[in-house]
Amino acid sequence: MTPVTGTLVLAGTPIGDIADAPPRLATELESADIVAAEDTRRLRGLTRALGIHTTGRVVSYFEGNESARTPELVEALAGGARVLLVTDAGMPSVSDPGYRLVAAAVEQDIKVTAVPGPSAVLTALALSGLPVDRFCFEGFLPRKAGERLGRLREVADERRTLVYFEAPHRLDDTLAAMAEVFGAERRAAVCRELTKTYEEVKRGPLAELAAWAAEGVRGEITVVVEGAPETGPAELDAEELVRRVRVREEAGERRKEAIAAVAADAGLPKREVFDAVVAAKNAEGPAKS
Repeated sequence: MTPVTGTLVLAGTPIGDIADAPPRLATELESADIVAAEDTRRLRGLTRALGIHTTGRVVSYFEGNESARTPELVEALAGGARVLLVTDAGMPSVSDPGYRLVAAAVEQDIKVTAVPGPSAVLTALALSGLPVDRFCFEGFLPRKAGERLGRLREVADERRTLVYFEAPHRLDDTLAAMAEVFGAERRAAVCRELTKTYEEVKRGPLAELAAWAAEGVRGEITVVVEGAPETGPAELDAEELVRRVRVREEAGERRKEAIAAVAADAGLPKREVFDAVVAAKNAEGPAKS
């Protein structure tokens, strides 16, 4: 006989406007045996706004205690409890706590389901005016400038639309770094305070957006960046081929593999890319000791 286990429910919460709360959210909050919340104070504000009360046990579940609390919640799930996981805004696990608990529940063959809700990623994509048929979510970039540039260089040739979260006080530096790595004219959109009173979507080239952000921006920020253009062999000069090889090398690839990858992407013989790299190295002259 298969043992009866509980259910883990991941519930989306409004990213701004409380009216966006999915109808099932109130029902799940009222009936769950345990509500695991990223911030219990924010949870109280949410239930007040919805005009409901939780009847189950409320526990905190945030980045600082996620590892320690996961076994406790899995034990409750194994015992038959219905555990509801909510974060401050949006869907759990998307740059928020939740992944560890989902992985642990799946490993124990515990049912995991979701109450779909608002998502800053999808909302920003839809409003950006950029291609949305293919995209990748990159979350938050590293805070240190060097690490941030390295992460951006890893996706410099990514053709899918890119989506990032960013803190308002780092937005200008991030946009400037994107302009440096992706190109000043690469199109982007900065989506601020989505679904809230002062919602704003600023669209334009990265360099232009960086200058705008330097004046100061407030609120929750999602940045959407156009993917790299699909350029054919005739459009890639030697300088661009060398740049692409260097980007890959700086991301950790060996030169041989970087040359092969650039050649494949450009539809060129590896020898042509190799010759461009050697010529650039010779033009720079011998390294100074």
